[in-house]
Order: sequence, then structure tokens, then C-alpha cells
Amino acid sequence: MPAMIFSTHPLHPEVTAELRTLGDLVIASAPSEAAILNESAGASIIVVRAPIPPEIFTREKALKAAVRHGAGLDMIPLDAATQAGVLVANVPGVNAVTVAEHCIWSALALLRRYPSVSADLRTAGWAVARAHSDHGRELSGRTIGIVGMGNVGTALFRIARGGFGMKVLAVTSRPEDLPDGAEAADLPTALAHSDVVVLACPLNDRTRGMISAGELALMQPGAVLVNVARGPVVDERALLDALRANAIGGAVLDVFDQQPLPGDHPLLSLRNVILTPHMAGITEESMLRMGQGVVMETRRILAGQKPVNFCNREVWQEYRARFGAHGLE
Repeated sequence: MPAMIFSTHPLHPEVTAELRTLGDLVIASAPSEAAILNESAGASIIVVRAPIPPEIFTREKALKAAVRHGAGLDMIPLDAATQAGVLVANVPGVNAVTVAEHCIWSALALLRRYPSVSADLRTAGWAVARAHSDHGRELSGRTIGIVGMGNVGTALFRIARGGFGMKVLAVTSRPEDLPDGAEAADLPTALAHSDVVVLACPLNDRTRGMISAGELALMQPGAVLVNVARGPVVDERALLDALRANAIGGAVLDVFDQQPLPGDHPLLSLRNVILTPHMAGITEESMLRMGQGVVMETRRILAGQKPVNFCNREVWQEYRARFGAHGLE
């Protein structure tokens, strides 16, 4: 019987075609907890683009792996997967430049007051919209603080430094690995001296709530905060207070405490923000690259081989006993 490959979302057409050569591909009817829970029954592999209920790992005795369509693992309950002996893999780095480009274009748009320009051009006319340009600012030559120098942070450094001649302050736990031209800084220093601050760090116990009222108070009055990490890295209430008071220049938010963002959320009424629906890493090109990574890992797992990007190696011996995998690299 062919393996069942369950995906929480539709995938790139080329990826869909390739996965169908490896097994029976089932796409969730909706990326909801109920649909994922009910429709994943019998899966051998789950392709993850939405949060996975932990009970799936204890229920599905033939489940071999959860493969993240992307880098972050917060959508996969790693402890539950590990306890059940289910492999977890991801495809890190393939959409790093995609996220980095998003940071640049959205920061540029906010510095040039695009939300107000666009809204006023449609409702108040040419002259009112054009008046905003007197207060627009350029990105070139400014200072950018990058919090988290993983794949995204490194890609952003290359664009900011090489393309815009920006000074780069990098907040990282591995300053010895910084590329030439990036200057290591602690968080308070980066916040106080940056015109643009980009959060590109993982969500964990150390980073949860890392940007709150005290940190926002350190930022320059015209500085822009960009969050492409995870919503809970920022204290949303404190950020709202700072934006309403114009204490900072604005915010670019791709991630939120609650997703999807409720239709009555107060952020939606502010003009000094650019809001996007967790799409910083998604383009046609990145969807193909991420999907190709998923296909590679799926093919290896179904062939009894270790994933290339193996996130819970401690389950391998138990996994071999269950499925007879040979573990060839």
C-alpha cells in the first residue's frame, strides 16, 4: 500500500506532482486544528505549514515523520513527536533571502510613509498624499540592528551592507561567527543606535517578551521595528502604546500573538505600521525551494534513510526498531 503523505496546506504544483510519485498525497481541507486532526488519520508523513495537535503523534502508530515546510519548529510539538518516536525534519535557509527582501522593502515603505501616502491618495487627493514625501526618509547609509544572525540575519546583512551601505549592529550569541563588516552589539546598544531594528531570532524562553516597554523606550523616536521572528517576541500591548504615542517611527509586523489577526485588532487602525499575514518567507520561488527540500526529506525517509536536517536525532534507534530504517547518510 502506498504511503499516505498528508499536508496541512496546498503546495507548489511541481512539489505536489513530485510528492504524488512517492505516495498518496492528501491536502487538508482547511489549515485548522480540527481538519488537521481528523484528516491526517493514517498518515506516514505530515508536511507541516500549520500547528500540529500533539495527540496526532500518540494516535498515529505508523507515522514516520513530520517535515516542516520551512525552518521554524514552533508548529511541531517536538517533545510529543520525540516521545512517540517520530522523526522531525525541516528545510532551513531556503527562504532566508525571501525574508530578508521583505524586511528591506517594508522598512523602505515605512520610511517613505507609504501607508499614509497610499491611503490619502485614494481618499484625500494628490496634494495631501504628496505632502507626506517631505517627511520621507532614505534607508541608505543608516544603521540597522539585526537581532538573530542565523540564515535570515546573515542574508539581511548582505543586502543591507552591500546594497545600501548600512552599518550593521548584530545581536547574536555567536559573535565569533559574524561576517566581516558586522559589529557585535548587545540588545540595548542595538536598540538605542539603530534606525531600523529587525527581529529575526527564534522564539524560546529567552526571547519571549524580549521587546517590551523598557526596550521600546531605548529606541530612537524615528526608528522602525521589524518583526519577522514570532509574535510573542514582542509585548504587543507595549508596542501599541509606543505606536499610538509616536514614540517610535513605526513597526513592520509579519507575525502576531494571535494568528490570523482578528479583524477588529487595534493595529489595523494605525498608519505607522505595515502589516502582512505571516508571508515574509513566501514567494513563488521560495515555495518551490521549500517544497523541493520537503520532497528530498520525504524521499529519504520513505527509503529508510536519515533526514538531512534531522531535528530530534535521539529517536533514531527507536525509529530503526519500529521501521527497520538503515540510516544511510
